Amino acid sequence: MSRRLLVLGWHNIDPTPFYPATPGAGRRGFERQLAAIDRLGTVVPLSEAVDTLAAGGSLPPRAVALTFDDGYADWVDAAVPALDRRGMHGTFFLVSDIVSGRIGAWWEELADAFARCTASELAWAGRVHDLSTPVARRAAQSALKDELKLVDRATRVEAVGRIAERIAPPPPERPPMFLDWAGAKALAATGHGIGSHTVTHPILAREETATQRQELEESRRALEAGLGQTVDLLAYPNGNAGDYDQRTMELAHAAGYRAAVTTRPGLVGPQEPPLAMHRIVLTPLTDVGELFGKVARKSTGVARKVANRAFRTLTPTG
Repeated sequence: MSRRLLVLGWHNIDPTPFYPATPGAGRRGFERQLAAIDRLGTVVPLSEAVDTLAAGGSLPPRAVALTFDDGYADWVDAAVPALDRRGMHGTFFLVSDIVSGRIGAWWEELADAFARCTASELAWAGRVHDLSTPVARRAAQSALKDELKLVDRATRVEAVGRIAERIAPPPPERPPMFLDWAGAKALAATGHGIGSHTVTHPILAREETATQRQELEESRRALEAGLGQTVDLLAYPNGNAGDYDQRTMELAHAAGYRAAVTTRPGLVGPQEPPLAMHRIVLTPLTDVGELFGKVARKSTGVARKVANRAFRTLTPTG
């Protein structure tokens, strides 16, 4: 038995503007990943693992929990069926205002604008970005994405809208990329876990205390009311070390969350605070067999180093 847990995280399965891939590659890659996890580990529900570790109990050897962020529509027809075929449990973190249709996903909107870009350059914040080639556009998109993560949500949303207007025509009508309430209810009915990913997906540490509190409390309240079940697990948006802080964790505890996952790679053990759990975030194209096989064979200290190295070398920037 073990006191350590490997938490893996995904976003979408099918390609999107922000996570591009050839058609069908995401589903095939995800199936390969689940097959590797089936061989190398034991999948446990995140909620049960949290309870076990909190009680000082032991997990199965090579325990792994599977999580998904943001509320992509392909969860219902791609992720869940693949999990169910192998008897695996996932925990899905929803952004309540995306589910309600009140907001879009700024990272996808920015990526979509760059994918449809017709401008040759963009003057922005005292800098001129070259947009004349695919390589230049990718570099500009990456730079702007990183810059926009450093501001509060309202500033970020306004900036994405202005950038999109300058570089691309209005987007065409497309099928919804994210779940609405009907889709979220269908997801909840499958028996997989549901968690909160806040109301509007802000970088919490960039927001005032009152805004953080509202994001944490209102998302939980909306999801519980809309889905008719307890929601007490949280995924921090973006989730790197600077995206949440001690104040965020205190507010999350006060809002009724018993555990939260980050995107800081490593293993979860009894020494990690439950409101700052390590997690390795993948795309469906990551070689999870190599990653999981290395991590699962190591002791806690070495495993964290291996996980960090694997995360840097195997996971695309996004």
